[in-house]
Amino acid sequence: MRLHRLRVTAFGPFATSQDIDFDALSGAGLFLLHGQTGAGKTSVLDAVCFALYGAVPGARQSPGTVLRSDHAAPDVFTEVLLELTVRGRRLEVTRRPQQDRPKKRGSGFTTEKAQTWLREYDPDERAWRALSRSHQEVGEELGQLIGMSREQFCQVVLLPQGEFAKFLRSDAEARGRLLGRLFDTRRFAAVEDRLAELRKAAERQVKEGDERLLAHLQRMAQAAGASADTRAWPVPAARPGDPGLASSVLEWAAVARADAAERLDIASAAVDAAEARHAAARGAADQARGLAALQERYAQARAEADELASRRPEQEELRSRLDRARKADLVSPALEWWEQARRDHDAATARRDRTRARLHPDLAEAGAGQLAALERRMRQDLGALESARRAEHRSAEIQEERARLDRRSRADEDVLSDATGWLAGWEATRLGHQRRIDAAHEAAARAEHLAGRLEPAGRRLRAARTRDALRDRLEAARLRHAETREAAGDAHEHWLALREERLRGIAAELAAGLRPGEPCTVCGSADHPAPARPGAGQVDRPAEDAARRAHQDADAARAEAEAALTLVREEFAAAQAEAGSASVDELALEEGELRREHGEARDVAGRLHEARLALAAAEREYEQRLAAQRAAQRNIAAHTASREALDREQAALEEDLSQARAGAASVAEQAELLEHRADILADAVEAVRAVEDSAERLKEADGRLSDAAFRAGFDTPAAASAALIEERARRDVQHRIDAWEHQYATVTARLAEPETAEAGRAAPARADEAAAEEAEAGRALRDAASALSAARARRTELRSLSDRAAEETRGLGPLREEYERVARLAGLAAGTSADNERKMRLESYVLAARLEQVAAAATARLGRMSGGRYTLVHSDARGGRGRSGLGLHVVDAWTGRERDTATLSGGETFFASLALALGLADVVTDEAGGTRLDTLFIDEGFGSLDDQTLDEVLDVLDSLRERDRSVGIVSHVADLRRRIPVQLEVVKGRTGSSVRVRGIEGSRD
Repeated sequence: MRLHRLRVTAFGPFATSQDIDFDALSGAGLFLLHGQTGAGKTSVLDAVCFALYGAVPGARQSPGTVLRSDHAAPDVFTEVLLELTVRGRRLEVTRRPQQDRPKKRGSGFTTEKAQTWLREYDPDERAWRALSRSHQEVGEELGQLIGMSREQFCQVVLLPQGEFAKFLRSDAEARGRLLGRLFDTRRFAAVEDRLAELRKAAERQVKEGDERLLAHLQRMAQAAGASADTRAWPVPAARPGDPGLASSVLEWAAVARADAAERLDIASAAVDAAEARHAAARGAADQARGLAALQERYAQARAEADELASRRPEQEELRSRLDRARKADLVSPALEWWEQARRDHDAATARRDRTRARLHPDLAEAGAGQLAALERRMRQDLGALESARRAEHRSAEIQEERARLDRRSRADEDVLSDATGWLAGWEATRLGHQRRIDAAHEAAARAEHLAGRLEPAGRRLRAARTRDALRDRLEAARLRHAETREAAGDAHEHWLALREERLRGIAAELAAGLRPGEPCTVCGSADHPAPARPGAGQVDRPAEDAARRAHQDADAARAEAEAALTLVREEFAAAQAEAGSASVDELALEEGELRREHGEARDVAGRLHEARLALAAAEREYEQRLAAQRAAQRNIAAHTASREALDREQAALEEDLSQARAGAASVAEQAELLEHRADILADAVEAVRAVEDSAERLKEADGRLSDAAFRAGFDTPAAASAALIEERARRDVQHRIDAWEHQYATVTARLAEPETAEAGRAAPARADEAAAEEAEAGRALRDAASALSAARARRTELRSLSDRAAEETRGLGPLREEYERVARLAGLAAGTSADNERKMRLESYVLAARLEQVAAAATARLGRMSGGRYTLVHSDARGGRGRSGLGLHVVDAWTGRERDTATLSGGETFFASLALALGLADVVTDEAGGTRLDTLFIDEGFGSLDDQTLDEVLDVLDSLRERDRSVGIVSHVADLRRRIPVQLEVVKGRTGSSVRVRGIEGSRD
């Protein structure tokens, strides 16, 4: 992988666009990246990592990391462009992170989503060709080409010396974490975890089996209960995993079963004795209950007869009341007529009093004739006001006409004012309509362009949705195919097994067809001394044919599932080819944005006709407003003349009307007052006459009522009225009399019954004592039956539990063997087994092999940098906690001794860590697929070296240029500027940092 060009804009400390030509820098093989502290040297490397992976290196990636430059202008986008060659393909990747930008309309900011572009250079056409704008597609494409994760890339290409210095001084656990991230040994850790899970699962199954066996034992103990045998042979005390647990359980189960059978026989004999006792007690109780019922019936009848006799005077009173009510019915018509006459007279008197209250006090005692004469005079005065009514009506018409003239004048003035104001802004209105027409023309052209892009986007979105929907169907089809294939294989094996079993017993099948005296179909002999007999589970032809048909059905289902899987795969491939690898959300977002823009443009373009009509309407309104202005001026002058004539006519009418109103507000009010007074007088006349008529009718009704009461036998009409009873109350009285007579007859008949009378004379029955004896016998029978049922259930449950315990014991054997095998493997992989002498975990063992490779690759460079003095070696000696595998030692050729890398000095640590980083880069590169790395960066650490060591280190780095490889050193050490002529300097300033190249012909600041 070689870097060609990097351009950063508004990124980190860089406010404006900065271009870096790595091709020019790589021409010298070794170049220096330097600058003041905080200028942005590391930001250049961050930009490279961000362009490739969409994120900065892990050490600087945090939730609060802000990539945008604080010095950049608000309208400048943060952007990184990187041009590189990887695996023979020249690519250009551009990334923009999510950022805020000023709104195009109004104030404030809006969030711009992250964007990514990937292009490839076509050497044949000598042009760049766009590949994708999807984050996911670009990430997958670059990840497959580079072959390394972001963490591996940062360790291999951007060599961080500080981390490898920590690596040299750290313990085995910290080294294991770093190497595990770089070499991805998660699968080996997963093997350890899987073996541990299998061990726990097997152990859990064994414990569960023992617990189930103990549970069966406890259930058998509960079912057996307490007896002499179980006390003499107590339940064995055991725990899951104890040896001999199964034999102890089975022995105790045999004792419990024998005890249960004996207790069942005893309970059966007790039930027979209890049934006989209960039958005798039940017969005696039935006789006592019958006598007690008859005695209770006699006592109830005697009490009811006494109670009915005490109520006889009340019945006589009720009969007398009914007789008086029948006589009062003869007076009822006259009483009703008198009450109606009295109500009419009271109503007439009240109406007369109300009407007189409305009259003048002088007329309170006036008669009907005087009031009628006064009414006639008022109605004559009312007829004389008719001419005054017509004059008043004309006066009202004049006022309404004048009001209409005033309204018309005001309306004309409003029209004149409105027309004048509107005509003043006519020119601005016309220009506004013309601008709308021009905008609609522009939107029509833009909508046509967007429509061409919308249809392909919609097809991709529909294809993506189809692809996602088919993914689940594809997985289901795969599972269905696997299931049917497995079922077909099982059916085939079952058929072959049955056929083989049938062939083994074919002799018995042929022997079944032999007949005495008939020749054998196989040997031809008519003598059959010892024909074969079918064994247990003999397979015949129908069983084999059924198995063969099952195999054919399963194979047909497999073929059907395979065809369905092929069809779904083809549909999924077609949908994926159309949609690509972009997600539905991304495509929906893109299609929705295009549809929104197209809709907006179409809406604006669709208003072209409306804008034209609006302009034409505005022009017509201009003509109408101008005509309205002239007409309003003419109307205002005519209305002024009409008002003056109406004012003169109004003055003449008001002089005549003032006399006719007689102080009232109007002639109509004066007429209404006279009409009201005449109506009051008419009501008073009618009320006085009604009182006189009702008094006469009341006097006549009073005489008739007195005569009817005397003929019916009552002293006064009031006595007849008091004797009346309503029909409903009369029926209630009659029902009470009838009910008493019926009850008295019923009780008398009951006392006359022979059995009841004889029971009344007999001694009191002993029903309670007989019932208690029956209940006691019943309880004894139920207890005996319950004991028999419990003994029978106990024996059945003990037999069932014993069978289950025996079956559980047989199934525990294979589980114990599986647990012992898995436990040995898990302990060996976890480093806890005695067979693992060095206590090394499986993942540590794999990482130790990788560390050994890294140490060997690092030694080749460390020997040259140290003048052959130091060598890195891997050590698998045990650490402080008894584990081993990730030790790293350095061998000093001057002393011949091996020591830990933590004892190296500062300068020694630097070139040892540099050698380790370079060696790790080679091993990780091979692990990732052998991607060639033509550009490397080494970050800091050179300040701790002396001149001679620095020259040796630079010689080693210079050797990396073999086969056109370039190395960039990131440092602020001043002596390196003299030793390395080609330099990329980062200069910081108040408005942001900038870059400039030195030591290259034609370079510029």
